[in-house]
Amino acid sequence: MRIGTRLALAALPVGATLLLPSAAWAWPQPDNPGDPFTMSTDRVACGRGRVGVNLTNDSGEVASYDLQSDSQTVATGSIEAHDTITRNIRVGRGSSVRVEAFSVDEDEADSLIDSTLIRNDCPWGRRFDQPPYAGGTWGRRSGRLPYTGPPADLWGKLATAGGLVITGGIIWWYGSIWPRQTYS
Repeated sequence: MRIGTRLALAALPVGATLLLPSAAWAWPQPDNPGDPFTMSTDRVACGRGRVGVNLTNDSGEVASYDLQSDSQTVATGSIEAHDTITRNIRVGRGSSVRVEAFSVDEDEADSLIDSTLIRNDCPWGRRFDQPPYAGGTWGRRSGRLPYTGPPADLWGKLATAGGLVITGGIIWWYGSIWPRQTYS
């Protein structure tokens, strides 16, 4: 391959990036451009039974919010421009709550920004898909694993030892009766 062909092939991606239109946004764009802020939720913290609700203001103005859990107001306030705040909401073990974020405006009625159903499916105070000992404990209060019976390898060793004892006894008994010599 000639040097000119190699240079042309190397310049092709650079030329494509310069000629094709691209957009670089300083702030991530919200799902609905008319919304003053967005809502996202974290995973349920199983030990505490709480979930973090993140409210992100992507606009250049202060936004007022009303955060509700099962139609009960849990937090109200305002979010500064290009800022994120986190509010914790309690979710009982084995239950679920509907979390709704409303935009509050003095001139207009409250408008629903986002709504999500959060389930707390932590049976023992932690999720099963988390590492077994990630800064917490197994079970409710103990730092040890729950007792589930003797280990399986113990039963295997006991069965092997018993089999060897029985086999040795059979060989010893059979060796005592065979070959028996009789003297005449």
